[in-house]
Amino acid sequence: MDYEKVIAERDALRQEVFYLRAEIEQLKRLIFGSKKERFVPEVADKIQLSLFEEEAEAENPTPEKEKISYERNKPAKRHPGRNEIPEHFEVEEIVIEPQEDVTGMIKIGEQITEYVDYIPGSFKKIKLIRPTYAPKEGEGSFVIAELPGRALPKSIAGEGLLTHLIIRKFIEHMPFYRQIQSIKREYEWEIPSSTINDWFSGVCELLEPLYNLLKQKVLQSGYVQVDESPIKVQDADKKGATHQGYQWVYHSPEEKLVYFDYRKGRGENGPKEVLEKYNGLLQCDGYGVYDKIGKKKAIQLAGCMVHLRRKYYDAKDSDKEMSDYALDIFNKIYHIENELKGLEPKERKDQRLKSILPLLNELKLWVDENQHKVLPKSPIGKAMKYTLLQWTKINTIFEDGRYELDNNLIENKIRPLALGRKNYLFAGSHDGARRIAMMYSFMGSCTANGINPAVWLKSVLQKINETKLSNLNSLLPNNF
Repeated sequence: MDYEKVIAERDALRQEVFYLRAEIEQLKRLIFGSKKERFVPEVADKIQLSLFEEEAEAENPTPEKEKISYERNKPAKRHPGRNEIPEHFEVEEIVIEPQEDVTGMIKIGEQITEYVDYIPGSFKKIKLIRPTYAPKEGEGSFVIAELPGRALPKSIAGEGLLTHLIIRKFIEHMPFYRQIQSIKREYEWEIPSSTINDWFSGVCELLEPLYNLLKQKVLQSGYVQVDESPIKVQDADKKGATHQGYQWVYHSPEEKLVYFDYRKGRGENGPKEVLEKYNGLLQCDGYGVYDKIGKKKAIQLAGCMVHLRRKYYDAKDSDKEMSDYALDIFNKIYHIENELKGLEPKERKDQRLKSILPLLNELKLWVDENQHKVLPKSPIGKAMKYTLLQWTKINTIFEDGRYELDNNLIENKIRPLALGRKNYLFAGSHDGARRIAMMYSFMGSCTANGINPAVWLKSVLQKINETKLSNLNSLLPNNF
């Protein structure tokens, strides 16, 4: 018997078991564990895990399927007509007199325009009454006031109602269909889903120029953080299934603006197109697409220390001693960084070079000494490899005090998207996903600037039709 061969096979199997155990623990943590990256006692509730096994055993066998087909005449679609405003809504009448002098003129009638607006806690029917005047002697022209501009003048939805619907979806994460149910239950008014979708599409079309300007301002800043997050999208080409799309997020810490850009995939084409004319620093994680983009001379890459720390956090179950050593260094780094908040960029840079960079160099020296003592494919081995691959980009952070240590600011902007996914599950179409990107861009920018998104959105909807393109910048959240 070849003992050396047996021993080699045994060692290989041990390594494979080690890798598989590490992967299983990581999957368990993702499914059942806490999402916060902090030290907590390990709790393994075997009884709870066994519940799923019992349910699996209790499942009924797959029923037999039979195919049934028949033909029928497809009824012609009829347009439901304009949605009527319920009579029980409170009515507010506003009389708009002409600007012209109507002294001596005879009122011969009036034109009435009705729409629904939302005042927090109630709906109100607004009646705009515009008296029509004719000259007394029969000479001259009729006089009537101009109809005030509205965001969607051909709909019955006022700016307050539009704002209410959009804020509830993108801030409170309530899908439109749930809002329809709530309005029907509380106000006895049933709004067709197609009507609300048309309103939302109209608002997005109205805000398109502002969305493009926001993108321009983010990319002009010279310092941009970037990340991406998945979103499920219904696809007409995939019946019964959803498409995995991605929201790419670009954040300017200095301008306090965030730009979401929907793409059908996670490849380099999307960010390459967006960053085609970008000139400055791009802060990102270790995803390979960013390294390809970073080959462009005008772009300099900086790393993210939170992603680096996360690798060691993920390894703490398989190698607690080594992971704790690295995590302790990161805790010291962030303790110092918190004390440096509010400093001017130059002073912040000097303090980082004095206090934080030595700690990072200590981590690098420790990795160099220990990387050959661990299995390369183990979680701690992968963490050490990631450290070495990202080292140059991590050091770039210390070149300027304006740069953040990590991408946490942008991850905070992505969080509402993650919460929204849990409620509306998927976007109805690729166009719908693009409209979602637009709204999260505006909502995230409002949050970054400490502005109430509802106040901002209603004000913009009231003003944007009358705002010249040259003055559009005044409507952005950072200038509000």
